[in-house]
Amino acid sequence: MIKPVTHRSIIHFDLDAFYVSVELLRNPQLKGLPLAIGANSRRGVVASCSYEARKFGIHAAMPMMLAKQLCPDLLVVSGDMDAYSQFSKAVSEIIGEASPVFEKASIDEFYIDITGMDTYFGSYRWAGELRQKIMKETELPISMGLSVNKLVSKVATNESKPNGQHYVKNGVERDFLAPLPIQKIPMIGDKTTQFLVDMGIKTVRTLREMPLRMLQSAFGKVGTGLWQKANAIDNSPVIPYTDRKSISTECTFDQDTIDTKKLKTILVAMIEKLGYQLRADNKLTACIAVKIRYSNFDTHSKQKQIPYTSSDQFLIATAMDLFDQLYSRRMLLRLVGIRFSKLVPGNYQIRLFEDTEEQIKLLSAMDHIKGKYGPESVVRANTMDLSSRIRMEHHVFHG
Repeated sequence: MIKPVTHRSIIHFDLDAFYVSVELLRNPQLKGLPLAIGANSRRGVVASCSYEARKFGIHAAMPMMLAKQLCPDLLVVSGDMDAYSQFSKAVSEIIGEASPVFEKASIDEFYIDITGMDTYFGSYRWAGELRQKIMKETELPISMGLSVNKLVSKVATNESKPNGQHYVKNGVERDFLAPLPIQKIPMIGDKTTQFLVDMGIKTVRTLREMPLRMLQSAFGKVGTGLWQKANAIDNSPVIPYTDRKSISTECTFDQDTIDTKKLKTILVAMIEKLGYQLRADNKLTACIAVKIRYSNFDTHSKQKQIPYTSSDQFLIATAMDLFDQLYSRRMLLRLVGIRFSKLVPGNYQIRLFEDTEEQIKLLSAMDHIKGKYGPESVVRANTMDLSSRIRMEHHVFHG
């Protein structure tokens, strides 16, 4: 049985309604109004929304047409991912300058391990002062939770929203979680929640009282995780943040080629594999590079800074543009390569202008199949023959 680690001090920071907060700084006249960020089109989806809009039942990933039906006065802003990335970077720098170890969990979410700092001054006081500094220097609202682990701190942050802070003292983690609805526990999806509710399990306390073997019988390995979360057990470490990590792959041809259609098809196949690996590892990239090597071993590469993403559609389009700029000599090629860098932890971010509800659901369904049957179980039709045959090299993360 896994025992909880109880000597740590873990802070969780979450920027409140991040996209909306940035837009309010850029246009203060929007303050107090029901606001949604996303594509204002028939097939667009909500990327984020204000607390005023949430009162109408609007939430992220909801079709924009439905959101406008729920709130006819809803204001829709297309958004600016470049601006959001810059604000995220500013917050990261403030935290990085003050913190011994911090993890960037997503574009708007951070964990900090300040274990041992109680020896010099109070952890909660230090965390509160850092929160005030972030708000003063960025003018962004941010909520905070502090406890012995990442799970409880994240729940504490969510319970303190909007723009609040909460401290769960050592030894009362289980009591803090007990009365909460099970859907308050991170990473419990809608299907699992409904299954638990059908079993009569509606609160964390009831889930905690369930025999471990019964949960394991009903949910397999997931059941163990559910029991641990209900008992406030989370020993996962804060992973030090760095923006230097990258993932890359190269394909060296058995025979040099000048066939641009084939070359682009191979690039698409490589991006599909790397894109899936990004999403499987909960990573986002902010820079993509394309590399080519001619038959005379002359090698060239070109990269482009992009908003944080792990969207195949966007990555493929960017890579094709870079390839067209690179491959101008029309000589035989012996190698092509792709590299994603400036990686940060984080789930797939809805692309504000291009993504539709259908595309989001399709990508999610394809990743689910790949996770169950392997990365090559679902591929684009034009890469089907190549996906399992092309030779991938250097398919690793670099520190």
